Amino acid sequence: MIDIMNKKQILKAAVFAIIFIFLIRSVTYVLRTNGDVKDRFTGFYAEPDNSIDAVVIGSSPVYPAIVTPKIYGDTGITVYPLSSNMQRPVAGMYLVKEAQKTQSPELYIFEMRMYTANEEDIIGNMAHTREVTDNMKYSMNRIDTINAMVDDKSQRLTYYFDIFKYHSNWKTLFMWSQLRDFNYEYPDDLKGYVVYDQVGPSQPVDVSDITEEMPIQDKQEKALLDLLEYLSDNDLQGLFVVLPELMTEDSQKKYNYMKTIIESYGYNFLNMNDYYEEIGIDFETDFRDYGNHTNALGAVKVTDYLEEYLVTHYQFIDDHRLDDNYSSWDDAYKLWQEEYTEAQKTIDQTIADKNWYEPEIEE
Repeated sequence: MIDIMNKKQILKAAVFAIIFIFLIRSVTYVLRTNGDVKDRFTGFYAEPDNSIDAVVIGSSPVYPAIVTPKIYGDTGITVYPLSSNMQRPVAGMYLVKEAQKTQSPELYIFEMRMYTANEEDIIGNMAHTREVTDNMKYSMNRIDTINAMVDDKSQRLTYYFDIFKYHSNWKTLFMWSQLRDFNYEYPDDLKGYVVYDQVGPSQPVDVSDITEEMPIQDKQEKALLDLLEYLSDNDLQGLFVVLPELMTEDSQKKYNYMKTIIESYGYNFLNMNDYYEEIGIDFETDFRDYGNHTNALGAVKVTDYLEEYLVTHYQFIDDHRLDDNYSSWDDAYKLWQEEYTEAQKTIDQTIADKNWYEPEIEE
């Protein structure tokens, strides 16, 4: 009788523990601060299993430059970004592992701008680290990501249990925009893309004649080599790209250095800054913030060029436009067309008025 009672108590305790953990997990997902990055990740998790053809991993240049609904509308290829602001290179391999849990992409695309950065310049604001770790579902891979991105072990607890950081957001429990994320899955209407309609003009820097190489920082090179080894060991296809930006001589030398390493592993490296004329990029009109991030006009040009590159260099099996299971992508394409039309009007007016973009000052 005692054994039976003990078993019942153990069972009750186990059920209680499971329910408690589930509730804490769901409450944490709801309390996490809302925004474009959260919407992008919850949108990715909401996509049906094995429905994404290509995943893009990288920092803030990605989501305003690669118009994922347009790629689908033009080619039937589904592309989704797992991008965040100032995303550190060390996150790349872990985000591939995260994507593999639900998707089997034929291609992973990596944007390389942050690989030119110095680690000490990008770890000062750990909010950018949290944009990766706090937007992943709870899992062992998330723990591994935290361990890789947070060197100070004494700080890791609030990353493992991020409810400690977001507990003061309890009022958001009553907001549908937050409550809907209880399972950290909610479709993103534009499939991770963000429309920018501001303009900040600049002048391009011609670095086309620079062939020298400059090593990247050791931590970034290790992250790159770890990523390349993982892709190679798991027979995963990768494309490494540099989206248009205001170049410097040093950045070109670093991209040359990375190109040599990447191509030695058999992967393609595409620096779009070598093809301004082919892409049709105009630094006077096509950037939101003075050569850093493309606006809606520049994004269309970048996406057109990327589409052609993908179709030419990679064999995507299916055109999903005739598949009813991809109706949400049809909706995303229609929505993008509407928003792009409005963005064009705003950009044209901005250029006429010379009402240039004013960046927000971080306090």
